Amino acid sequence: QVQLIESGGGLVQDGGSLRLSCAASGRTFSTYVMGWFRQVPGKERKFVAGISRDGGSTRYENSVKGRFTISRDNAKNAVYLQMNSLKPEDAAVYYCAADRTFMIRTTPNEYDYWGQGTQVTVSS
Repeated sequence: QVQLIESGGGLVQDGGSLRLSCAASGRTFSTYVMGWFRQVPGKERKFVAGISRDGGSTRYENSVKGRFTISRDNAKNAVYLQMNSLKPEDAAVYYCAADRTFMIRTTPNEYDYWGQGTQVTVSS
């Protein structure tokens, strides 16, 4: 079992940056693919970025490519999402998630564990 706790959300101006962190419990963090998702009220949770177990592969949703970077530190049991050039449409609750497979998948129901989420607000 993995417990995930996100942090780093907040209010930022259009064009600003934030770095989200997700701390994981347990000794098996390196065996999980990790993903970041986001959700706005009334809409489905959507994939933002994912990273392979060793950090060697990443995958991004098209609208964040070139602006967001996902990374992980297996020694610290942590995954990060650096978000630059933020836009009002990036505002959402951001969740990290862990998946026990070896593939970076984009469907929320394929992930096994979830954090509680952190709010990102972007003012225009």
